[in-house]
Amino acid sequence: MQNRLETLDSILDRLRMSIRKNGLKNSKQREEIIAVLYRSGTHLSPEEIASEIRTKDKTTSISSVYRILSFLEKENFITALDADKSGRRYEIAAKDHHDHIICLHCGNIIEFVDPEIEERQIKVASEHNAKLISHNMKLFVICEKCQN
Repeated sequence: MQNRLETLDSILDRLRMSIRKNGLKNSKQREEIIAVLYRSGTHLSPEEIASEIRTKDKTTSISSVYRILSFLEKENFITALDADKSGRRYEIAAKDHHDHIICLHCGNIIEFVDPEIEERQIKVASEHNAKLISHNMKLFVICEKCQN
């Protein structure tokens, strides 16, 4: 798990400000989705998020989870990763930059940071007279477990 740039309380404070800014009512479900993703430290599907929330609130619907995830992504609280055929997976956005290795068989996602790759990307952009603003690297693999 990568270093977090922000505490859960700080993220929830920003969420409450964003909700007010957008003229919405405060929602415990929004906060709970953020908390579930923050505590997991990994990449979760909407179904996994809903399942986790249902342990406390049986009335949580999958459609509400999808709607809230869309809002949270739009407001940059979470990021989505199109990992494989199983659909999008989400993670908290308040983390240090990292890239992903994704197994095409089991869907396992490994986060990694490689300073040489980071430097090379900046150099490639510079060689094209451009300034690198951001990037999103995904390596699709068959993991060791699935190879056996």
